[in-house]
Amino acid sequence: MDGWVWLIFTLVTPPTTTALKCDNGGEILNGVCLCPDEWTGETCSEVNFCAAQRFEGFRFPRTPIGWFAYSDEICEVGTSGAGKPQASTRCLFMSESPGFNTLYIFQCNLTLSDIQQNLTSPADLEMLATSTQILTSNPEELTAENVTAAAEIANTLLLSANATESVRVAAVATVSQLLHTTVSDDTEENNTTLGLTVTLDQLSVNLSLSLNASQSQVVQPNLVVQSAQISAAHTQGVQFTSLRGTSGSFVAERIQLNTNATQVVVENGFIADALIYVRFPQGKGVRSRQTDSNVSLGFVLYQNDRFFHSKLYMRRRATIRVLSASVSGQEPNMVPQHVEMMFSPRNISGMSLYDFSCVFWNYSQKDWSTSGCSKGNTSDGLMRCFCNHTTNFAALWSYRENYEYAKALDVSSNVGLSLSILGLVVTIIYHIKENFFRKSHGQPSNLNSKLALLCIYLSLLAFIITFLSGVQNSTRQNDTKVQGDDRTNNILNSDEHIEPDRGSCTAVAALLHFLLMATFMWNSVYSTQLVLLVRSMRRSLPTHWTPLSVTLGWGMPACFMVITLGVSYRVDNPLGYRQEEFCWLAALDKNKHFNFRKPMFWAFLLPIGLILIYNIVLLVLTSMTTCKVEPRLTSNKKSSLSRKFLISLSLAVLLGLSWTLGYFVLLSSEKTHLIFSILFCICTATQGLQIFLLFTARTRAFRASMSWSMQYISSINIPLNNKKYNLWKKWNTWNMSQSETYRDLSDIEMTTSKTLAIVEKMDLVGKTSPVQAKRKWVNLKRKYNECKYPATGNGASGKPTAATWPWFGPMDEVLGQRPSTRPPVLISSIQEDTPGPSEVVGNPLPHQEEQEDEEPLEARVAKRKRDGEDELIALIKEDMAQQRQMEEQRAEKMDRLLGVLGKHVEQKKE
Repeated sequence: MDGWVWLIFTLVTPPTTTALKCDNGGEILNGVCLCPDEWTGETCSEVNFCAAQRFEGFRFPRTPIGWFAYSDEICEVGTSGAGKPQASTRCLFMSESPGFNTLYIFQCNLTLSDIQQNLTSPADLEMLATSTQILTSNPEELTAENVTAAAEIANTLLLSANATESVRVAAVATVSQLLHTTVSDDTEENNTTLGLTVTLDQLSVNLSLSLNASQSQVVQPNLVVQSAQISAAHTQGVQFTSLRGTSGSFVAERIQLNTNATQVVVENGFIADALIYVRFPQGKGVRSRQTDSNVSLGFVLYQNDRFFHSKLYMRRRATIRVLSASVSGQEPNMVPQHVEMMFSPRNISGMSLYDFSCVFWNYSQKDWSTSGCSKGNTSDGLMRCFCNHTTNFAALWSYRENYEYAKALDVSSNVGLSLSILGLVVTIIYHIKENFFRKSHGQPSNLNSKLALLCIYLSLLAFIITFLSGVQNSTRQNDTKVQGDDRTNNILNSDEHIEPDRGSCTAVAALLHFLLMATFMWNSVYSTQLVLLVRSMRRSLPTHWTPLSVTLGWGMPACFMVITLGVSYRVDNPLGYRQEEFCWLAALDKNKHFNFRKPMFWAFLLPIGLILIYNIVLLVLTSMTTCKVEPRLTSNKKSSLSRKFLISLSLAVLLGLSWTLGYFVLLSSEKTHLIFSILFCICTATQGLQIFLLFTARTRAFRASMSWSMQYISSINIPLNNKKYNLWKKWNTWNMSQSETYRDLSDIEMTTSKTLAIVEKMDLVGKTSPVQAKRKWVNLKRKYNECKYPATGNGASGKPTAATWPWFGPMDEVLGQRPSTRPPVLISSIQEDTPGPSEVVGNPLPHQEEQEDEEPLEARVAKRKRDGEDELIALIKEDMAQQRQMEEQRAEKMDRLLGVLGKHVEQKKE
């Protein structure tokens, strides 16, 4: 039984594996440890450096094996080599551990020009080589002239017949440092460094011959020179491999050479960074070779294409490694038949490989060429190239950015924007109906204010609709497939691939830019007009104000949008104008940092910021005028503080001052950034709804229209085939007698239609609230009763009579009652518009007089409308008029007081 248990347990238990752990800062990639330059081995646990130490009086930092170390001590100020290291040495593996080798001391007064003049002396070549190396140890400080001089020195040293191994190694180290320079293009420097590549090819072939060794290599951080002598009879192909590390620099432990390879092979536990395989013609065995001679092979691996300046291919961020292969031998059938290369593109954050081309450097054309080369597939992310000759090869590649496209708007944003659209639609319809379709005798200033408000509503509504429907990019670059076609091998134009513009997203961005700019421009036009009218109490503006406002409101945003397009937009590179993640103006650079040269800043943030500052100043001026409180003003028509605050709030919403929160979003971080972002989204998404509530829903005319509409809807019923009568009781409170009369319901319906006719003739439809309508009806009935039952002497006192009052006839048609003699159905009802037990026809009670308005409704309506003037300006002017009236009254009282005092003084003198 125990055996079966053991067998079952063995069969069902999966084998255990030890998780790979990389030491000393190693990184795991595809199950392999990528080690730093100072460590090597399967888990990055083997030492590959010389420890920092004091060596022969100088302090040197930790240095990988094969590299040169420079002393911490530098030349003093005042010497030509000020700031340069005083000494150098090389880290080599000696006996059982790595250590520093020979020390080279630098003469601080030596310059590159001095070295060039002394190159003819063979005895000082080693000193000159190390001095050149030290003078170029800080590549970022070198100029184009320094690079040219150093390249010429290195070229001379490498070609010198008297050069020793240490001289060549120092010269290669100098060339490695020159590959790290960042000087601008210079024709002389380009020619010199390009000639240096030819010298390096020759060195790679002859280095092992000069050292009488089968293999020899010089590995520096940015340059590898590998030389080998192989037997023609014992090889089918040679593979040179550079393995990947964490830094991208070259170290000797990561350079491999296989002198007898039948195919491309990468050993397990390694990831190739660059690889070249040279295959020779296959004969019928070793006997097919004429002689058993050696073949010289040389490989040069450059960290970048710094020495290969191309006019066809523009490199911005990609690292293009150049790999050279050279073959030299007496065997004619040892000419390479097939050359295969493999390059691993360096990862750039947020980028991915899009396309590549396999090229070689054509020295006659001084540029890249694809002749004789083809490319393979990139299914595993590696770039494979095939050529039928040997020279300097490279894989020119292009990447595309992995954009993180904006997510769809959340529910809260959609709800807020939808409510804004609804509110703006209602506001626009009401605004047009009230201000453009009704008869008005307004001044030109009134037309300007109506036009400005309408343009603000329209531009904001169009912006929100465009934003909701088009801000998401529908033509995404990430939807384009990677170019993996190995049938085409054309030289790329650049290392950055950008899809040509398809038009739709750019059009949306331009339209959003125009509409938002137009909204803010019309805000400024309206606020300017408001200040001119309110502070000066003018009734009108100059005649040229209307065309000027239209030009500023629509013309300037259009010009701004066109100029921005012309300056920053290109069909082949639309991202100079807009963003790819969503359809809006470009703002960030390649490193995702805000760029002040992008249109987002100079075409939007800057002008909108200036407009907001201007609007804030105008709002303050208007608020100072409207919110001025006179403590002695005791009139019951004085505007309350809340009313004045509501006026300022309405102006702030209309002028779009909530957009100032967007600037705080850009300037804030962490928690404050989140708070400002939430506030900004809430205020801007609901701006249309706020305008509706403050400018439309609050108006009496709108509320009266809505009340009238609701009453009309509720009064609709289905006609039935019956007849009803209404019982109306009249009470006489003086003799406590009562009488009953009966009217047909059809008469009541006719009375209702006549009542509506009266209201329409008085132009009160949609302009009064239910309470105001009730008061008006009571006043009309009181006057009707006074005219119908006049008291003694009323006609003589000048009060209206039935003959002089124009509304007596229509009211008599409504209130004149004729009893019905045959009522089939009696329905007792006492309506609000009929006198009840507490009312006396023709003699209203005192409390009715208190409910009447202090002035007629017609006068209040005329005063509120101000001949068609918008309500906001009317309210502001009314407050100011009251303030001025109070000041005039106070001045008049002061004059009276002074007059009385003067008379009193005169009497005293007498």
